[in-house]
Amino acid sequence: MDQDRLNQISNYVLNAFGQHIELMKSFQKLIPIITATASVMADCLNKNKKIMVCGNGGSAADAQHFAAEFTGIMMTERRALPCIALTTDSSALTAIGNDFGFDNIFSRQVEALANDGDVFFGISTSGNSRNVVSAALAAKEVGCFVVGLTGSNLESDLVLTSDGSICVPSKHTPRVQEAHIFVLHCLIDAIDRFLLKVK
Repeated sequence: MDQDRLNQISNYVLNAFGQHIELMKSFQKLIPIITATASVMADCLNKNKKIMVCGNGGSAADAQHFAAEFTGIMMTERRALPCIALTTDSSALTAIGNDFGFDNIFSRQVEALANDGDVFFGISTSGNSRNVVSAALAAKEVGCFVVGLTGSNLESDLVLTSDGSICVPSKHTPRVQEAHIFVLHCLIDAIDRFLLKVK
């Protein structure tokens, strides 16, 4: 590859680093909502309730990552905690998608699994993923606390449906998804600290 093309790509990567750094600098404004959300989720777990999480594409991978941190361990030794990623059961996803449509792949699982006092955690970069929003509405019907993790659209359907929303201040999908991982790790760490009463 010629040097001019290498320089162009290097500049693109440098620009991506700059965007990421600037976005992370803006996170101070999200600290109160992240802390409040962690407190609600810790209280849910203290009451022997569960968390259900879902999303599409990269957000599906984030949902599975998030659930694994609860049933496994991130940093602090503690008991396994009940968190279900609604993105992992291929038989359920394909059966529901085939019989009830893709918009219902998560809401049908919520209908089957959710109980009053559980937490539903929906991840959507746009905030308008119809299957995530449908699941959030189904969760509210049975008394779940609904959390939305989105991008910057404060008028998105998921934000308007949620009891609490963490809205990353960006519309650029790659940057939002990078920030979502950071938020999820902060939540897990904070939840562990609430549950274990460590500093």
